[in-house]
Amino acid sequence: MRNKRVPTFAVPGVVLTILIGVTLLAQQDRYTLKVPDGLAFSEFRGYDTWQTIAVSETKTSVKAILGNPTMIDAYKAGVPDNGKAFPEGSQAVKIEWIKKQNLVSPYFVEVPDTLKSLSFIEKDSKRFPNTHGWAFAQFQYDTASETFKPSVTGSECGYTCHTKVASTDYIFTAYPPR
Repeated sequence: MRNKRVPTFAVPGVVLTILIGVTLLAQQDRYTLKVPDGLAFSEFRGYDTWQTIAVSETKTSVKAILGNPTMIDAYKAGVPDNGKAFPEGSQAVKIEWIKKQNLVSPYFVEVPDTLKSLSFIEKDSKRFPNTHGWAFAQFQYDTASETFKPSVTGSECGYTCHTKVASTDYIFTAYPPR
């Protein structure tokens, strides 16, 4: 019987394939996450490609608020300033980063640094009748493990804060001119 040998150029490829596979298995599938008794991360698949509604800033962080096409179309039609409510299926995400100064800029500017959290909001009056159709979720980001975890429970977690803006259909962020 002849001794079959694996060509030596094939061995590094096999090792690389195994290493990539192990790395992928170790990474978190964020789309399996769900706020207990609330929204699932998977309901917002593709959020990172949505259009910008606006940006906001606190003393320590910067936030990008993005909307799905349904929400962006509603803003463009004048909602909520026209007195109408956002339509069913409206969704927004708030991506929050700890900010830092951009030291290479010729002027003072602060930019995103470390991802802090993702907050989601969705309008579905059939699923969430107790909150005027809105549901809320927030996922904290752990930089060390590069994973997300729900930081609230239930779809009503943000409702109390949002009642302050009931006159704008429970949405804080305006759609500024561009």
